Amino acid sequence: MALQIPSRRLASSALNLSNTIPCSLRSSPRPIFIHHPQTRPLFNWLRRRRDPTDSPLDPSSKRKPIAPPASQPALTTGDLAPSSILDAELPLPETSTVTPSTPGPSKAASLARPRPRDPNLTAPALDPNPLARKRWERKILIRSLRHRFRVPKSVLLARTERQSLSKSHFLKTSIKKLGPLARQIAGKKVEDAIVQMRFSRKKAAQEVLKHLEYARDEAIVRRGMGLGGVEVEGKEGKKSGETGVQGGVVVEKSGKKRVVRDKTEMYVDQAWIGRGSYGRKPDYRARGQVYFMRPPTTSITVLLKEEATRIRLSAEKEEKRKRKKPWVPLPDRPVTRQSQYCMW
Repeated sequence: MALQIPSRRLASSALNLSNTIPCSLRSSPRPIFIHHPQTRPLFNWLRRRRDPTDSPLDPSSKRKPIAPPASQPALTTGDLAPSSILDAELPLPETSTVTPSTPGPSKAASLARPRPRDPNLTAPALDPNPLARKRWERKILIRSLRHRFRVPKSVLLARTERQSLSKSHFLKTSIKKLGPLARQIAGKKVEDAIVQMRFSRKKAAQEVLKHLEYARDEAIVRRGMGLGGVEVEGKEGKKSGETGVQGGVVVEKSGKKRVVRDKTEMYVDQAWIGRGSYGRKPDYRARGQVYFMRPPTTSITVLLKEEATRIRLSAEKEEKRKRKKPWVPLPDRPVTRQSQYCMW
C-alpha cells in the first residue's frame, strides 16, 4: 500500500534525521547540510555579498583603501610656579649618554628646560569669577581710601602673626566632665598640654590628647607655625641647635617673668567647649519596662597661637603701665563753689 506523503515533508524529515545522527556513524566524514532557499531570512538578501578577492591593500581592487586616522594635536598642560613648594618633589629627568642621530637639543635637555606657564589653563581654578574678583578689589580700594591708606591694627596683626582654630568632633561626654580639662590646658604650651592629658586620670583626657595632637599637626602643615626651631647653617658664631629666631620675655598672670627663646613656639591661647546633640539609649528595667536615656555629646575647640603674640601682649601691657600716672588720694585742683552759708 503506497503512503501519500508530500516530497517537501519527506525532505524536511530526512534533514532532521541526518542532523541527529552522530558524525562517526555517517558514511560521509563531514556532516551534510541542505540549503533551503525559502527559509533564508530577508536581511541576508539585502546584505551585500563580499568578494573574497577584494583586499584593502590591493591597488587593483575595486574597494577604496582605508585612510589612516588623523593625528591628534599634542595635549598642552600647565606647569608649577617657580616659587611652588612642590617643585622640589618633581622627579628630575634622567640624562642619556646616547648621542642623538639628528642635530639639535636632546630630549633630556628639552625636559629639563622650564616651560612657561599658560595663564589660560590655570584661570578656571585660580580665577573662576573675574567679575566678582574685580568687585572685591574695588571694595577693598574704597575701604583703604576711607582709612587714608592706613592699615588697621587687626589686619596688620593677621599679616604678621599666625593662629590656628581647630574644633573636634562631638565626644560622648558631658560639659561638666570636659570643662575642667579645657580650663586645664588653656594658657599652656602645646607640648605641656599634651603631657598633662597623657598622664591625666580622666577618661575624656585621651580624646582631648588626640585632638591636641591633630590641632598641632594641622597648624604646622596649613599655617606654617612652629617652624622656627630649624638649625641655622652657614652663619658664623652660631652653635649647633641654636635657632635664628629671636625670643623675648613673657609676663605670666601670676606676675612671674619667663624667657622665651623661640617665638614661633605654639601655645593654647583659648580652649572652650560646646554642647552637642543628645543620643537615645535604651535602659531595660524590670517587668518588661524600657526607659530611654539621653547621653550627651560635647565638642572642644582650641585656638593655637605663637609665642610672638604673647611677647607682643606683654610688651604692650608694660608700656601701658609705664604711661599710667601715679595715683593720688586728693587731686590737686582748684576749689570752687565756696560760700559762707550752708548749701542744705
